[in-house]
Amino acid sequence: MAKKKQVGRRVEGWKAKSWYKVYTPDSLGKAYIGDTIANDPENVVGRIMQTTLGEIINDYARQNVKMKFRVENVTGDAAYTQFVGHELTRDYLRSLVKRRTSRIDCHVPVTTKDGKKVELTVTCYTLTRANLSQTHAIRGLMAQKAQDMAKEGDFNALLNGIVTGEISKEIFKAVKPLFPVRRVEIIKSKVGTVRAA
Repeated sequence: MAKKKQVGRRVEGWKAKSWYKVYTPDSLGKAYIGDTIANDPENVVGRIMQTTLGEIINDYARQNVKMKFRVENVTGDAAYTQFVGHELTRDYLRSLVKRRTSRIDCHVPVTTKDGKKVELTVTCYTLTRANLSQTHAIRGLMAQKAQDMAKEGDFNALLNGIVTGEISKEIFKAVKPLFPVRRVEIIKSKVGTVRAA
């Protein structure tokens, strides 16, 4: 027997959905970063949006920094986010590697003055190849400096330090007397996933 046709008009799936404009947190100037679609504002909360720092601050020299944000709340057709982490692009990191030099990575769990836990990956590029003991000394100093700087300020200060490169500069200054270094970068950050140290 043939199925009975549905009575009344069913709204087409995508027509029933609404578009929401997504904005960065206050600390990054509530910049517009894109749109997302959903049939219920509740479904937007928790979504991860990704953009580059260059697009947020209109500086295309910073297109190598990928920023991640999680939608925290929705008001009307606007969705407001929280910063959850950043990462430098692979091709940019590849461009920093040179022959007969060392790349020293360091994973540092830090806690800010206002209790936010963030996991940082700090990388140091040297001018000449470092031996094992020098690598250990550099890694220890980078971790200590990053933790000290995080403790001094709140989460917004830490985010600002990552975005402006201020933390990288300070770590570079601390490591330079120990060994000839070419560059220090915070290549990755992740908020709120820190294991007990």
